[in-house]
Amino acid sequence: MSIALVIPDRKLDQLQQKLQQQLPDVLIEIWPDIADPAVVEMAVVWRQPAGCLVNMPNLKALQSFGAGVDNILADATLPDLPLARIVDPMLTQSMLQYLQGVVQHYQLRLDEFSAQQRKQHWKPRSPRKIQRLCILGLGELGQAAACHFLQLGFVVDGWSASLKTLPGIQCFAGDEQFFAAVSQADVVICLLPLTPQTENLLNQQRLSQLKSGAILVNVARGAIVDDLALLQSLDSGQLAAACLDVFRVEPLPSEHPFWQHPAILMTPHISAVTNADTAVAQIAENYRRSQAGLPLLNLVCQQRGY
Repeated sequence: MSIALVIPDRKLDQLQQKLQQQLPDVLIEIWPDIADPAVVEMAVVWRQPAGCLVNMPNLKALQSFGAGVDNILADATLPDLPLARIVDPMLTQSMLQYLQGVVQHYQLRLDEFSAQQRKQHWKPRSPRKIQRLCILGLGELGQAAACHFLQLGFVVDGWSASLKTLPGIQCFAGDEQFFAAVSQADVVICLLPLTPQTENLLNQQRLSQLKSGAILVNVARGAIVDDLALLQSLDSGQLAAACLDVFRVEPLPSEHPFWQHPAILMTPHISAVTNADTAVAQIAENYRRSQAGLPLLNLVCQQRGY
């Protein structure tokens, strides 16, 4: 019996040791150094190379090392097995702290004052009137964000693929209700999963439906936003600013225009990072459940992509 850690380009010694402590009778191996692929019964995966699991004939379960699974499902050779993701309360708190900081950044016009500083220009201004937010994506993180900002006194709307019900929050669903969801929002926060349906969802047509002068925050996946459409919306003044924590290619290539655009605030995918101890506990529990024939915790629907 063994667990394969298939997480390229990361140092995995600590994860391996922590898992070994939780599961002392199970061999924990780091791909590609797998002694016998036939005894691997669970694979912990993140951005795994396509086809790397096909020679593990006795796999029973797959475990994402993060909250998202889009990079895992991109592998066309992925075995049709139960797939679980990490659900981390600390990750949620990290995300909420990040989003609140971003909204306050724009409320206080720190983006404008930073630009003024570079020009040695002195012009006091009162705070921006940010009163209404729209959360795109009402999964676990989206619902937490919506409720958090509601408690802070904002008017909050939410939009998702299927209609949700949240106390105090007006919820919208489907393409036909997208305009109603975003058209009054001062800030639109994207927390959607990346699926074939959401790739390039925020294109020129949909960005034009945002309120003139709105601010876009993307902490979901870079491919949900059409890069060129976003640049055009910022250059035209349709959007006042954008805060981006995620990108189509990470790290962002040095030649990408986002680096130099004055209306874009960039952070290097740090809005929410998986806590190793939480991940280890969930991986170990799901391994035990798989061995016992029980359903995995935090199962993903591969057809929906989340």
